[in-house]
Amino acid sequence: MRRMPNFVLLRTFEAAARLESFARAAQELHLTPSAISHQVKELEEYFGRPLFLRRNRRIEPTPEALRLLESLSRVFDVVEAACNEVALAPDAQVLVVHCAPSLAVKWLGPRLPAFAQAFPRITIRLSTSPEPIDLTRLQEVDVAISYGSALERAGIDVVALGREPIVPLCAPSLVDGAQPVAPQIGRLTLIDSQLSRVTWRDWFDANGLDLPAHPRPSFDRAALGISAAVDGMGVVLESTRLAEREIARGELVEVGRDLFVRFERETHFVSCRRNELRHRKVDAFRQWLFEQAGVEETPDDRPVAA
Repeated sequence: MRRMPNFVLLRTFEAAARLESFARAAQELHLTPSAISHQVKELEEYFGRPLFLRRNRRIEPTPEALRLLESLSRVFDVVEAACNEVALAPDAQVLVVHCAPSLAVKWLGPRLPAFAQAFPRITIRLSTSPEPIDLTRLQEVDVAISYGSALERAGIDVVALGREPIVPLCAPSLVDGAQPVAPQIGRLTLIDSQLSRVTWRDWFDANGLDLPAHPRPSFDRAALGISAAVDGMGVVLESTRLAEREIARGELVEVGRDLFVRFERETHFVSCRRNELRHRKVDAFRQWLFEQAGVEETPDDRPVAA
C-alpha cells in the first residue's frame, strides 16, 4: 500500500492551489465550493498543517502547498498523457525515445515535425539525459540515442549514427578574411566543449601548431558551447551535425576548412532491443533516423555512412 492521501483530495487540492480559488476549483471539478472546502480541510488534517491562508474572498497557498502543487502538477501531467495514449486510435502507437540533450535540442527536435507528418499514427515521447541508459532495465524506452558511447548489453543492438566532422567554428566577424588563418586562431578565445570527442590539444597537435596558454571558457554541453560561439565569445571545436542550423544561417563558419586537418568521429549511438527491431514503430523511426543522418542500411541491416 502506498502511503499517500486519497487521490480525490489531491486532485481537489491541485485545482484549488492552481486556481487560487475554491469557487473556480468547484466549477472545474463540478462540485460545490463547500465540498471543495471540506476536502481541503480533510487533506490539511492528514498533513497536520494548513495548506491555504484564507484571505478576504481569496485563498493563498502556503509555501508547503506550493511545493506540493509543483510536484502534483508534474504527476498529473504524466497521468493525463498516459490516459491520452490509451485513448489513441487502435492503430496508433507511442514511441518512447531517450536522447542525449544537445542532439535532442540541436538536431533531432527540429526534425520531429517532419517525422510526425510522415508517420501521423506514431506519437513521439522524448526525454533527455547526458548519461547512456540501460534498455534492459528501462523497458518503457523503445529507442535510446546516446552521446560518446552506449551501454553494451546482451540483446541490445547498438549502431553508430554515422561519423560527424568535428571542426573549429566561430562567428564570421571574428575571422579576418584578408589575413592568414593560422595565426588568427591562436589569438582567438578557445571554447572548451568538455564532452567533445576531439580536444583542442588533439587539434593543435594534428595541425602542427602550438596550443595557446591563455585561459579557455568551458561548457559541459555542446549546445552551450555552440551558443557561446554564435554570441562571439570565441571558437568552439564541435560537431557540424550539432551546429548545422547555425552554419546554414551563417551564424557560424568553419575556420580554415581547406587549410586544417579535419577530424571525424562516431559520436552518437542508436540502441534498440534486438527483438523489437522489426516492430513497426521502431523500424519506421530507425530507418527515418538513419536517413536524416545520411546513413544507409547494408544487406545485413547494419548502417554505414552514406
